[in-house]
Amino acid sequence: MSRFLLIIAAVVIVAAGCKKGAGEGGSSSITGKVTLLDYNGAFPFYCDTMPAQEKDVYIIYGDETSGFDNRVRTSYDGTFRFDYLRKGDYRIFVYTDDTVNIFSQEQAVVLKEVTISKNRSTVEVPEITVIKL
Repeated sequence: MSRFLLIIAAVVIVAAGCKKGAGEGGSSSITGKVTLLDYNGAFPFYCDTMPAQEKDVYIIYGDETSGFDNRVRTSYDGTFRFDYLRKGDYRIFVYTDDTVNIFSQEQAVVLKEVTISKNRSTVEVPEITVIKL
């Protein structure tokens, strides 16, 4: 009987230590929209606002620091969706033309942080605006 209790205790301890953090394998989603401000190469003279179609959107799970964990592309209306996520913290980012040094051809990052706090939920990222020079 004591051997049985010891095995049960070991299983409980191992299960308690296996808490899953942010990442795939859950039942929640993150959605959002990317909008494009088109300057038509004549910054700061603004031309038009439109959905950012076929724009890469990246996600980082938790506190990862090397690269990104997944990527999706925006739809025709600028929307995107990451599915099957667990509770935790996430960083969503896209690249945009750099308006600080407009002659460099460099890209800047637009970063949004979101938290999924419960299972089977959908968290909406505040609108992300990118610039095309």
